[in-house]
Amino acid sequence: MNFIESLKFVLQALTANPKRTFLSASGIAIGIAAVILLTAIGTGIQRFVLSEFTQFGTNILNITPGKIRTRGASTGSIGSMRLLTIEDSLALKSSHHATYTNATVTGNAEVRGGGRSRRVTVSGQGPDFDRAFNMHTAIGQFLPADDPRNPRAFAVLGAKVQKELYGDANPLGLVLQVGGSRFRIIGVMAAKGQVLGFDLDDTVYIPTARALEIFNREGVMEIQVVYPPAAQLDEVMNDIRRIMVERHGREDFTITPQQQMLSTLSTVLNVLTFAVAVLGGISLLVGAVGMITLMHIAVNERMAEIGLLNALGASPMRIRILFLLESTVLSTLGGIIGLLTGSCIAGLLGGLISELPVSIPWRYVITALMLSGGIGLAAGVIPAMRAARLNPVDALRAE
Repeated sequence: MNFIESLKFVLQALTANPKRTFLSASGIAIGIAAVILLTAIGTGIQRFVLSEFTQFGTNILNITPGKIRTRGASTGSIGSMRLLTIEDSLALKSSHHATYTNATVTGNAEVRGGGRSRRVTVSGQGPDFDRAFNMHTAIGQFLPADDPRNPRAFAVLGAKVQKELYGDANPLGLVLQVGGSRFRIIGVMAAKGQVLGFDLDDTVYIPTARALEIFNREGVMEIQVVYPPAAQLDEVMNDIRRIMVERHGREDFTITPQQQMLSTLSTVLNVLTFAVAVLGGISLLVGAVGMITLMHIAVNERMAEIGLLNALGASPMRIRILFLLESTVLSTLGGIIGLLTGSCIAGLLGGLISELPVSIPWRYVITALMLSGGIGLAAGVIPAMRAARLNPVDALRAE
């Protein structure tokens, strides 16, 4: 009996009992489909989150007040920490690595305009904010380059705020009340949508100094420095640190590169993708247990067939090969069905949820298919060995 004949024999055995074949293959198919679907969703989420972060660029440094990493003994209380100011942001412009600098302060306030009121995010920004973060205005202009310490009371509306307060009317030149202060509207931002839960369209942008007055703050929340993409990150950080230490007398601030945040986030998302792949692998393992059980049942049901093969001169090795081949064909069939099913569902999901860039990570798919083939071999070993050890007379008598 050559390989072709053995394969025909196995296929006849599988088609002779379609219910058992379906149950055996479906366990593996569900496991493979689960691996594909879960990893595709995990990879899609990873791409979505990273794209949300990188849409503003990756060559950005964030400077926040307070030192996160400390060394040696305590040198003072937290209350002695110097705040970040608009002057710090202006001083950082002297760095030859700084393309743009921007001081930010954000809060929540009630705004009134067009006979309506709404509570929105009020974001104090500098005049370089739109260029630094690739933001664009739909009509009008962004905040002008006034004296950052005493800017004019101008406001730029997010697309949603403009729609909610003024409908289809052009708000340019109208007065907007933010808290207890009045601002002249000079622009409306192009729709940007939500970024990691923050609705940029439901925001009013005003000069940083004016936002400090509204929220009764002495210092800004953060300073961003945009540097040329070709610049060396270490050189940029050292130059920024030097300027800030000269102003503050010590390093009482934290510099966080956008690239570092992206690297950390990417690592976390890779771990999550691996975790969901393991969850899919558990369902694959459950399918393997089901296949082993059904293969044991198959040996019991086909004892007469095994005895006849022995009586016709089939060696124990040949019988082992037949049962191993049967389990391998079953697992391969289940793997192919699972691959097609998982890929179709993932593609359908990507079509229904356009914001989620579903992507099938083929390294996990190939690993799962190889694992399904290994499961087939492993599931058939013990039943095949048991079948090969049967005495032909006892096997025939079992009929």
